Amino acid sequence: MLRKNAIFAHQNTTNMELKQVSLYDDNLELYNEQLKDIAAAKEYVSLETFRFNDDAMGERFKQALAEKARQGVKVRVLVDAWGTRQNFSFFDPIIKAGGEVRVFKKLILTFNFVSDNHRRDHRKILVIDNRIAYIGSANIAAYSLSWRELNLRICDPMARLFQKVFNDNYVIYNRLDLDKLRFKRDINYKQMSIIQEIPSRRRQRLSRRYEGFINNAASEVVIETPYFLPSSRLRKALTSAAQRGVKVVVISPLHSDVQTADIVRRHSLGSLYQSGVQIKFYTPGNLHAKCLMIDGKIFSISSANFDFRSFQHQHELALIGHNEQIAQLLDTHIQRTLEHCIDFNYEEWSKRSRFERVMEWLLLPLRFFM
Repeated sequence: MLRKNAIFAHQNTTNMELKQVSLYDDNLELYNEQLKDIAAAKEYVSLETFRFNDDAMGERFKQALAEKARQGVKVRVLVDAWGTRQNFSFFDPIIKAGGEVRVFKKLILTFNFVSDNHRRDHRKILVIDNRIAYIGSANIAAYSLSWRELNLRICDPMARLFQKVFNDNYVIYNRLDLDKLRFKRDINYKQMSIIQEIPSRRRQRLSRRYEGFINNAASEVVIETPYFLPSSRLRKALTSAAQRGVKVVVISPLHSDVQTADIVRRHSLGSLYQSGVQIKFYTPGNLHAKCLMIDGKIFSISSANFDFRSFQHQHELALIGHNEQIAQLLDTHIQRTLEHCIDFNYEEWSKRSRFERVMEWLLLPLRFFM
């Protein structure tokens, strides 16, 4: 558990512009709060997630959802076929109790097999009674109890907007082609926007938005991501910001759960470091949080990793904009993450073996699907 490494969950609640907002970076606390909210549901529960594992934690959620369905609550679940790979009979108790379970785009044989099957639903949303919404980085899996995550609970009329997002993907769960203008639109709320990213090689709205934020940063850019594989445009934006005096900090796990991504990541770290980008490695375990913070004010909390797969191939969701409550919570989360990070060692990187360098080059083309 992260507590054994002196990492403590950050949960704080304030009442200002939003009725109530809480941030969770400990999945045990997150899951317990989600299960409590599900148990209190009166009208409906809508859950969309990339991974819903057949394990102890998945069983707890399955039983909680089935019980609400038996009580007459409208329960709908949308899981991704790639991320949720177990036998889908696992969900039978929910269906038999009157709930609905849909599987997002099962793997198919097509001429563009790799491209088509990379169009995954990577979003994580839980909406309850148009009153409570959860968004962020956490799947439903027992193994992630030891991971550091980033999830937001919003108890506010804004929750109904996330219900609308869920409804859209619930409708197109088995479609490869869709009305992109409709499903790419932003949903604005006060000084924030919900960005609904869908697969596109040319119109990567979330990536472009991040690039704009970084280019306009005045004092600080902080990125927290499990997989750091930026495009050339984003690398240029980061290095340009650092060279004009902006403090640019990239936080990633020292060892993520995807070793190939770590190897490919290593290739460009030296040039970023030489340009002034500060690279920090989180050491207690896997860092699965996904956020961007600009000048301590503008933020993005999302399901999207800082890589090609999230920006080009997947359905992602981000809450971006300005809100003092959320910015304060996020700043505390980042500071606590940094307490358990080490700096990138350029000297060690420059002395890596020829074998390591060859492996980086051989695996580099895979970055477009990572």
